Amino acid sequence: MISSFKKALDSGKFVVTCEVAPPKGINLEKVSRHIDLLKDKVDGMNITDHQSSVMRFPSIGGALLVKEMGGEPILQMTCRDRNRLALQAELLFAASRRINNVLCLTGDSVMLGDHKTAKGVFDLDSSQLLAAVRTLEKGKDLGGNDLEGAPTFCAGAIVTPEANPVEPQLIKFEKKIEAGAEFIQTQAVYDLDKLKDFMSYARQFKVKILAGIILLTSAPMARFMNKNIAGVNVPQPLIDEISQAPKGGALAKGIEIAGPMISRIHSEKICDGVHIMAIGKEELVPEIMASAGVSPASV
Repeated sequence: MISSFKKALDSGKFVVTCEVAPPKGINLEKVSRHIDLLKDKVDGMNITDHQSSVMRFPSIGGALLVKEMGGEPILQMTCRDRNRLALQAELLFAASRRINNVLCLTGDSVMLGDHKTAKGVFDLDSSQLLAAVRTLEKGKDLGGNDLEGAPTFCAGAIVTPEANPVEPQLIKFEKKIEAGAEFIQTQAVYDLDKLKDFMSYARQFKVKILAGIILLTSAPMARFMNKNIAGVNVPQPLIDEISQAPKGGALAKGIEIAGPMISRIHSEKICDGVHIMAIGKEELVPEIMASAGVSPASV
């Protein structure tokens, strides 16, 4: 079954996805509001999988909720918490519920999260998980056994185009495409000239690229990302711009920064779309899109 997200990617339109974080608990009221707000405004909603190694409501549960509410889920799966049996089983379960989009991730170290004594599994990495997806589609599991019914997925992965040095990322990028990635969502980008440089290389491959846009909510947040998130580099002029915003105006300034970036990516056709990460403030995604001048009708 071809997903609507896959159809959007193949159509050549400017694709817009966003991230929705499940709650830490079973109260789904807030995430349900976000899903209801966004389901008709974006081409897909990524449901994060214990983001930053913080235990939360499961990604598969969030993806099911998106599906039940009429949205298009993109299931995030990390290799940190499950071995190959559990990963394959979850992929089969997802496909049985018509969740046909998956973003394959290796996963953050458990030392970054709130269960530091947990044991990371990492039986597979993201490229191997992509390969597992393609193996299941052929009607086999990783043990070489036949399946009773094979799934169909639109599978993707991530890349960090602003990494320094960038060469290891390019090697991983090619490996993920060879393993079967149809789309790539980038880590946060703030230097569009660097994104252009990356795209001049990436265009030789048959893969759709969505630029990651993280909403900056404060100068301390920007400094934290620079210090703690590999491959993210918020330029000092942007940090200064947010620092100089009037009291209570940092968030509005963050939207003012994100909107024109998306607009430029769209108007200059730098890549195939954007992936908006308004971490903890998903209700602002429509405002960011409006600031960028993009909407379901215009993209």
